[in-house]
Amino acid sequence: MTQSTDSPNRTNAASGLRFLTELIGWTATPWALHRIDWVVATAALILLIGLPAVIGTPGDRPFDPPVAVPGTAMLMLVLLEVAAAAVAPWFAWPTWAAVVTTAMAATSVVLEQPRWRWLLRH
Repeated sequence: MTQSTDSPNRTNAASGLRFLTELIGWTATPWALHRIDWVVATAALILLIGLPAVIGTPGDRPFDPPVAVPGTAMLMLVLLEVAAAAVAPWFAWPTWAAVVTTAMAATSVVLEQPRWRWLLRH
């Protein structure tokens, strides 16, 4: 690939914060949903971790995904993960932790804008 078509999804502060935001969503969402049903919590965990491991937009990562999807679909999945990281802590953790994690998710949204624009073009 040429430099002009490469995704800005590279190791930097934005990708590090995105990964931390994903970890928060992966942890807080099942924690919050287990009160409803452990099956719902497990399904959410499989969706939030398993789906991004299988699908991806070609060129967004250093390796090709097993299942290629358009950038718009990948962006929708990213938005789901950010929403999970911003909302679930309010139902699972103390208020101070929810405030911190929501601020981190919001910062991730700002820093991820170059990647999101790239995804919308691919």
